[in-house]
Amino acid sequence: MDKNEIAVTHIPEPKLSRLLFADTRFALIWLVIRLYTGWVWLEAGLEKVQNPAWAGATAGTAMKGFILGAIAKASGEHPAVQGWYATFLNDFVLPNISVFSYLVAYGELLVGIALILGIFTGIAAFFGGFMNMNFLLAGTVSVNPILFLFELFLILAWRVAGWWGADRYILPALGTPWKPVKIFK
Repeated sequence: MDKNEIAVTHIPEPKLSRLLFADTRFALIWLVIRLYTGWVWLEAGLEKVQNPAWAGATAGTAMKGFILGAIAKASGEHPAVQGWYATFLNDFVLPNISVFSYLVAYGELLVGIALILGIFTGIAAFFGGFMNMNFLLAGTVSVNPILFLFELFLILAWRVAGWWGADRYILPALGTPWKPVKIFK
């Protein structure tokens, strides 16, 4: 080995992991999970985008009630919301409530569309999971843990989760960090 080379250790991927997350035979299972998760996000996003209290003349009023409820859950002997998160909501989100209201409404809509179409599935699932985690941190359980789990699996299965979708054509055209196409070389 040359003195300028770095020793690299390759750890092989377990067969089960490769089967679940990198084998196109499982693409149909990921399609079902992706479509369900995308549909939930699309419905939630459409509802918010069409509501002026979320994205319109009075943007932020609906979210303000949610945020104030989350901050109220930060007190007591066993708070549902951690103090640091309540401080973040109070000091950063509330003063910018209108911006966050639009971000949530359109973020939910875009995540839903991307997951349904299978376009940048891993990235869409990441942002969906990020929103779910924030809803959970704000003390709202609902469907958030289930969606977060599905999104976590979609992130792991990003290579085949969009196989029955736009990713089947877009990812090979764009390449990957370890195998860039000619445009990016």
